[in-house]
Amino acid sequence: MRFGKNNFTSYEKGIEKEWMLANGRSAFSGSTMIGSNSRKYHALLIAALKSPDERYMILPKVEEKFISNKIEYPLTTTKFNDEVIEGFKNLQSFSYDGIPEYKYFINGTTIRKRVFLEKGKNTAVIEYLIKGNKNGGEIKLIPYMAFRNPGDVSEAENLNFKKKNIINGFKLNPTLKEEINIKIFTVGGRVSSKNESITKEVYYDVDKSTGDDYLERYYIPGKLTIDINPYEEKKVYFVCTIEDGEINPEEIVFKEEKRIKELRNIFKDDNRTIAKLLPIATDQFIVDRDSINSKTVLAGYPWFLDWGRDTMIALTGVSMSTDRLDDTKDILRSFSLYEKNGLIPNMFPDFGQDPFYNTVDASLWYIHAIYMYLLYKDDIEELNFVKKELYKTIKNIIKAYKEGTDFSIKMDKDYLISAGNGLDQVTWMDVRANGIVVTPRHGKPVEINALWYNALKISALLAKKFGDKDYEEYEELAEKVKISFNEKFWNEKDQCLYDVVNDEESDNAIRPNQAYAISLPFTMLPREKEEKVIEKIYDELYTPFGLRSLDRGNEDYKKVYVGELTDRDMAYHQGTVWSFPLGAFLSGYFKVNEYSEEAREFIDDALKEMESHIEDGCLGGIAEIFDGDAPHHGRGCYNQAWGVGEILRVYYECVRGNIKNLEKAHNHIFD
Repeated sequence: MRFGKNNFTSYEKGIEKEWMLANGRSAFSGSTMIGSNSRKYHALLIAALKSPDERYMILPKVEEKFISNKIEYPLTTTKFNDEVIEGFKNLQSFSYDGIPEYKYFINGTTIRKRVFLEKGKNTAVIEYLIKGNKNGGEIKLIPYMAFRNPGDVSEAENLNFKKKNIINGFKLNPTLKEEINIKIFTVGGRVSSKNESITKEVYYDVDKSTGDDYLERYYIPGKLTIDINPYEEKKVYFVCTIEDGEINPEEIVFKEEKRIKELRNIFKDDNRTIAKLLPIATDQFIVDRDSINSKTVLAGYPWFLDWGRDTMIALTGVSMSTDRLDDTKDILRSFSLYEKNGLIPNMFPDFGQDPFYNTVDASLWYIHAIYMYLLYKDDIEELNFVKKELYKTIKNIIKAYKEGTDFSIKMDKDYLISAGNGLDQVTWMDVRANGIVVTPRHGKPVEINALWYNALKISALLAKKFGDKDYEEYEELAEKVKISFNEKFWNEKDQCLYDVVNDEESDNAIRPNQAYAISLPFTMLPREKEEKVIEKIYDELYTPFGLRSLDRGNEDYKKVYVGELTDRDMAYHQGTVWSFPLGAFLSGYFKVNEYSEEAREFIDDALKEMESHIEDGCLGGIAEIFDGDAPHHGRGCYNQAWGVGEILRVYYECVRGNIKNLEKAHNHIFD
């Protein structure tokens, strides 16, 4: 993707598009296409000392100025509290293909800048390719440093470093953590000033709009300079790292170019944005979790860590559709080891602490993920892995849900699963604002019981394959669930499904959760009712970027997700559009239309609409949420795993036609 000057004719327009990089150990970088940090999470290096829990802001940005004939031209854009340095006026173009690239053309001098993160390391590299004009000149590099939590802003203590001069750069030790060695240096440049200083207050537009802290200062250890002779062509590197040992920036650039190219070519025969860029996004979410020595899936950038529910929903698209099946296997194994009372963790803590288990759906999604892994792998030998390492966990889940477990999760006398009580919010609609349960879904939520039936059918398949006599019990129980589900959940008046049912009342709010009663592999409704549900979702909830969390006709509907935290929390699941349920709707649409070519074309067109967002917000990614009303501005995390995963899954299964291969795999493994 390339963006010319018409995309950044003003500062406000220039900060609309963002980019990000990640290193597989939860370190990341990101900024806007004009290089101005519009949020406190923007940086060239946010390093991870322990992945993914312990991350620190290291290098917020490098201020760059080109000087020729004694005239100074700013290259980067910075908004201070009292002025804007308008480097975007000298920016010729910005492009992103997995690697961000800035191009400048100033009085005959061409400067091409690219940013890289080394895979598996806390090292950022900026590459400058320069072609000088007849006068030559120089580029001043002014590193802005901090040492803080990425979600905070710097206090005085975050700007206190012990500095040592090194060849062509500086070594810094933050006084808050002196064992950290931060090295910043150039290859092809020089130190031009050793004077330390503190910047003016930098202004973050995004944080200002959400009521967060939006002003902070940075520490400047000195200045670096790239000298440019007349007509000289040269390549220079700026490096920031907390790694020990020698750093070869040219080798880092070469390896990263190769790695990104491989990700872009996962779907070699398709040049569309989804095929080229979403595989790169999936790679950004799969990271190490040091506390359990395993891979995991980050829920979203820039602030979410790894959650069990999000991981299991995202897993098919994030790791299976991109053929990272070894990572899938590793993740499934790790979650199995931490099952407790029939629940898999919703959140892993740091070393030596117990996980959190406050979710009703993660365990059911876990069983679903195991089934999908078997289909994607399509190898009968993998049944041995499931039997040996995962099947006991599956049985524990079914037993616990049947007999009752934590958070009021239990099978009721009608064989449906009930969950939640008081302040417990155990479905994905889990916000509490100032002690208020915004979307109380205590009782029997529709998607939980769709997942319950799906899990029973999968468990029955595996039990029969493993010669376990419990398969008959699972089948009989599934049939009873099916009967009760059809009796209790059908909303005849609105021709769709109730969102939650219990003994007192049924919640007729129209929400996207009912999509899973159609999209999952094993479902309970007759086809004519499935069609009605899909039609209702399309009419009331569908947008090009996801599904509304509540229909517009409901008195609790919120049009936009804006304001301070309490205001946003009240809107989070009350009309705000979510990207990830779009996958369930599109899969359900494909199913009720018998996987027809017309249905495939409808889904293909829908994904093309989503591509307009992938090319607009966080480039190459999909936002967590959007305003309920048009034009549906992206909000929340700028890149969310289950949104990316579900869209890529639908592309792989529906648009590319692999749903038929998965059906064949089912027959191969279970017949």
